[in-house]
Amino acid sequence: MKTLSEWLAHCESLHPHAIDMGLDRVRLVAQKLQLALKVPVITVAGTNGKGSTCAMLEAIYLQAGYKTGVYTSPHLVHFEERCRLQGESPSAAVFANAFEQVEKARGEISLTYFEFSTLAILKMMADANLDVAILEVGLGGRLDAVNLVDADCAIITSIDLDHTALLGNDRETIGFEKAGIVRSGKSVVLSDPVPPNSIIQHAKDLGSDLWLMGRDFNFSGDPLQWSWAGRGRRYSGLAYPALRGANQLLNASGVLAALEIMRPQLPVTAQAIRNGLAMVELTGRFQIVPGEPVLVLDVAHNPHSVAALAANLDAMGFYPCTHAVFGAMADKDLASMLQKILPMVDAWYFTDLPLPRASTAAQLEDAWRQMNTRQDVKTSQHISPQKALEAAITEARPADRILVFGSFYTVGGILHNGIPKLHAKHLSN
Repeated sequence: MKTLSEWLAHCESLHPHAIDMGLDRVRLVAQKLQLALKVPVITVAGTNGKGSTCAMLEAIYLQAGYKTGVYTSPHLVHFEERCRLQGESPSAAVFANAFEQVEKARGEISLTYFEFSTLAILKMMADANLDVAILEVGLGGRLDAVNLVDADCAIITSIDLDHTALLGNDRETIGFEKAGIVRSGKSVVLSDPVPPNSIIQHAKDLGSDLWLMGRDFNFSGDPLQWSWAGRGRRYSGLAYPALRGANQLLNASGVLAALEIMRPQLPVTAQAIRNGLAMVELTGRFQIVPGEPVLVLDVAHNPHSVAALAANLDAMGFYPCTHAVFGAMADKDLASMLQKILPMVDAWYFTDLPLPRASTAAQLEDAWRQMNTRQDVKTSQHISPQKALEAAITEARPADRILVFGSFYTVGGILHNGIPKLHAKHLSN
């Protein structure tokens, strides 16, 4: 029997392309597996905010006593992070068993790494005697492998430009791809306050129950608490979600709308909502690690999420120097990403990442040089995120902050031994 690592290596060698949009091959294998999720399903698509939305749904349903299953991607450090059953990732052996079942079912059908692993995780969830399944769409929506499953409720988070070579060059085209997760006669929540019209029109064409921010639900807040109002229900005096960042209220509002939609099947109390929002955790989403200097981890990897990161950094207050460890994929809009955050960063540590489609540290520095107008900024190049972080720690003073961002691989690259706790050398001098 293969180990999980061996199965993952096998999956990487099966298909000539890393991404091959379409559901025909995956659907055939799912039928052979007799794959069926016989529990309520919530599917989450969007450009940014998917992981946070899934984590909040999971935390609240766990607090309400339900057996939850969650599928998210990509992972930061260990593949097993992609699936959680009742709040915990299954063992590598459980994953390996599911991969073996997919292998037997597929026969000669070629599957991508993502398709193969998605089928394996859906099989694990189908066999787990759950109360609710929460599925994050990997890329797009309409042709994504997760879209095999018919959702009882779809959530579409913020829409922005990312993966444009595959999904389109404008929000309307990308929105239409994301809208592929919507089902006829079922409900869809749009967490984006200004959603593309293509999603709204598609939902209307299908006769879906459409929940729009500002029309069907809204939120308000003061410095201490926030309130939510939806169709016939209101929650007031809510604590802010434990996930940091201004955009998390948009995500949380969409979550509460979905909870309301699913109430007939999965009732939750106001206390479960309060506890879930207070206790939710998600590594690498504007995660602030106390220390000297402070460490900020954020998987922001497109212009929209980097703009949110810049606003959140600004709201942290004054730091004498901000050091940034930055690694990114080559297909990203680097100019727009850098433009959003250039004024915030005083020293750059550009890093290679361990996969072919990543930009090199040298390429990242070239992109930065074409935009930089400041004379006082230091730069350096490094072979890994860990080496870049070590260089930043050497240069940083206790009152500074170090930011790690640009990709899941950048953040994941410094988390292999757990979350670092920083102590600047200057303290012992």
